[in-house]
Amino acid sequence: MRVGVLGCADIARRRMLPALAAQPLVDLVAVASRDPDRAREFAEPYGCAPVHGYERLLDRADIDAVYIPLPTGMHAEWTLRALAAGKHVLCEKPCVTDPDEAARVAEAAGNHDLLVMESFMFLHHGQHRRVRALVEEGALGTLREITADFGIPATPRSAAAASSLLETGVYPLRLARLFAGEDPEVLGATLSVDAGTRSDVAGSVLLRFPSGVTARLGFGWRHSYRCVYELWGSAGRLVLDRAFTTPDDRAPVLRLERPDGVQEMTLPPERQFVNTAGAFAEAVLRGTGYDAYTGDIVRQAALVAEVRRAAFAFAPAKKFHAV
Repeated sequence: MRVGVLGCADIARRRMLPALAAQPLVDLVAVASRDPDRAREFAEPYGCAPVHGYERLLDRADIDAVYIPLPTGMHAEWTLRALAAGKHVLCEKPCVTDPDEAARVAEAAGNHDLLVMESFMFLHHGQHRRVRALVEEGALGTLREITADFGIPATPRSAAAASSLLETGVYPLRLARLFAGEDPEVLGATLSVDAGTRSDVAGSVLLRFPSGVTARLGFGWRHSYRCVYELWGSAGRLVLDRAFTTPDDRAPVLRLERPDGVQEMTLPPERQFVNTAGAFAEAVLRGTGYDAYTGDIVRQAALVAEVRRAAFAFAPAKKFHAV
């Protein structure tokens, strides 16, 4: 699959360009920037073409798909433009900022019979498949509660006025949906707002799923680093650290606590960015099942919107704190 990259974000430089180049199913063709020097800087290490301007990259006939690492507010616009140009899309999370954008993206993808995949890299690391297998085997008894936290000590430099809900909160929300296997009800949410930027910098969410499973989630930029989840069942508890941003060389350790003792399972390292590029290419080359990916984008956007509404629902002055 021939891929072009729309934008020269830090995540593209550090992680996704090396991953695309390392993925056997991908041919990295070009990198586009509004700054021609920056396009050359990003493209040169991989021997691919620098392109001045996103539109020019979309006009190229030698590109089947694009990866979009642009700022969050530009994701939906350029996803729609890429679809109109006949390109499949792997878009950094979140692909959209609200349900209306999600609906437009889903409609356009369906009309053009193209794939749009939201790039939650952690979903493509084998450690989570192992956790799901343990849950399905009954290692925890009946799953009762999911706890997940993703905190980063400082606002990303490129997103000074961005939303921590969209940049970090979406990870624990997506994880809760992964393990519950259902869409939840938002029982409550809080958001803390920076007095200068008026953007949310931290939050907490309480979810309840139809099965009775609950989830307690935390996120933000004013915390020490934390990237962990815990599954708590009727017969045990499982904990996984570095769950969302697992380094390529890290051997994950699953800690399973049961009444008969504690077991630590060390898993082999995996390159989740390379895996994501492979999963995207496989889905495109398979040519079917695209609706499942856009349906997931729609459900995720609806949940994020419900979290926002819950944060404002009652006594907003008390639930939406300026800090």
